[in-house]
Amino acid sequence: MADGAAHDTGESGAGDHRRAGLDRRHFLGAATGIAALATGLTGCDVIGGSPRGRRPADPLAAERDRPGSPGWRLRATGPPDAIEGYPDRVSVLPGEEFGLHVSTTAPGFRVSAYRVGWYGGAQARLVWRSDRLTGRRAPAPHLLPKTRTVRAGWPRTTAVRTDGWPPGAYLLRLDADHGHQRYVPLVVRSPIAAGRTVLMHAVTTWQAYNAWGGHSLYKGRDGSYATRSLAVGFDRPYDATGAEKFLVYERALVVLAERLGLPLAYTTSVDVHRDAAALRGATAVLSLGHDEYWTPQQREHVTRARDAGANLAFLGANACFRRVRLDAGPDGALPTVTCYKTAYREDPRFAARHEAPTHDFRAPPAADPESSLTGVLYEGYPTDAPYVVHGAGHWLFEGTGVRSGDAFPHLVGVEYDRVTPEAPTPAALEIVAHSPLVCRGRASHADSAYYTVPGGAGVFATGTMRWVEALMAGTRDNGRNHGLDRRTGAFVTRTTENLLRAFAAGPAARHHPAPEPNARRVYGG
Repeated sequence: MADGAAHDTGESGAGDHRRAGLDRRHFLGAATGIAALATGLTGCDVIGGSPRGRRPADPLAAERDRPGSPGWRLRATGPPDAIEGYPDRVSVLPGEEFGLHVSTTAPGFRVSAYRVGWYGGAQARLVWRSDRLTGRRAPAPHLLPKTRTVRAGWPRTTAVRTDGWPPGAYLLRLDADHGHQRYVPLVVRSPIAAGRTVLMHAVTTWQAYNAWGGHSLYKGRDGSYATRSLAVGFDRPYDATGAEKFLVYERALVVLAERLGLPLAYTTSVDVHRDAAALRGATAVLSLGHDEYWTPQQREHVTRARDAGANLAFLGANACFRRVRLDAGPDGALPTVTCYKTAYREDPRFAARHEAPTHDFRAPPAADPESSLTGVLYEGYPTDAPYVVHGAGHWLFEGTGVRSGDAFPHLVGVEYDRVTPEAPTPAALEIVAHSPLVCRGRASHADSAYYTVPGGAGVFATGTMRWVEALMAGTRDNGRNHGLDRRTGAFVTRTTENLLRAFAAGPAARHHPAPEPNARRVYGG
């Protein structure tokens, strides 16, 4: 999102964009810049990350047949300080240990670890539960004045080993003696990505918006942009339910992918940043509903995966918009997400010319608009508009019954992307949905687009932030949020199923011909 005084808009926690809006001229003239498989596949011919003619064994196949645990949802959160916590690792491998730091006003509490999935409709399974633990009220957080970074600094409450925990997205539910609850999200990452569709959880973006302790990358305790944090750390709880960004923008896609039975792997934006091999051999990489904050290393590693044949899907809007840096946290284990934004000249690392500026990728200096990777360009906030199908015959829409011009109310919002032919845009790109809208009084369009690269990978971007939310439109978990109805939910679900199945089959251009470029024709160029 663009900068400004963030506020609750009713759009699932989206903040205010005072500066971005529809004006693209400020960056269109800016300058732009833009392996072998791991263990077990040596000496084999490789197609899409797996030995020729067969897929690698799916370690999650048996997990999907286990019974679910319908009681995973929160029943009562209570006051903000009733119970809250955070892990001392962003993610762990199966079998590794992490520490849990908890503060509560109750005399005791328990921890329940739920793995999110389909599980016959239950949508989660209880994998582990702690004994009763003694509750303590942790000390107040402290603020680092130079960057206005909030650090909880709580002592470790307990250590948890993940023996027997399958890779996946987990919600640790804290249940206090007085009945109040909170979530703590944790990703148990997959040891390898080869032959699998990788779900890349956007933890850097979760943290950017996290206002726990009164500060986020958008505002300070007084609510102003001027007092915002310049760096935010993972050594603190998340605000609200404790897992709001995951629940709104990611959970529904996890549930769908698990229901389809695809070979899956789990990772985070931090792990992709740290490990050049994190995506090696993947058949597809999924960026979920709100994935705004990327390091240059993460972008480089995702681009390399694409060029090696991994299909990419951007299932939201505003992806890869902010360039951030991961700095070491106080104990070295938990990183700090640094993004000075408009104050990038004040960043000591930039001033010393040691690092690229931590601001929008598209902005000079070191301009590198996200469209060279995503195919689309973030344009504005807020909007609410119908999603309009442009290319009904595209393979993505097979089985949906749509015709060109069909519209799905409220599916475009609250942020949106569009194809911008003047910006760096892949040549072989096809607009498949072209949705008229009005944002801040100005007319524009949101676009869904698909392109391929010479290595065979396909790349799809929805162009709207509500795509993942719409997977549960009309259900108990979404109701009529934003006015999304069951017809819209059915359309988005079938389209996403087509996408995931096609992308899981290997480089998409091999079984779906390269698209017919139409961007300049659609925009009259």
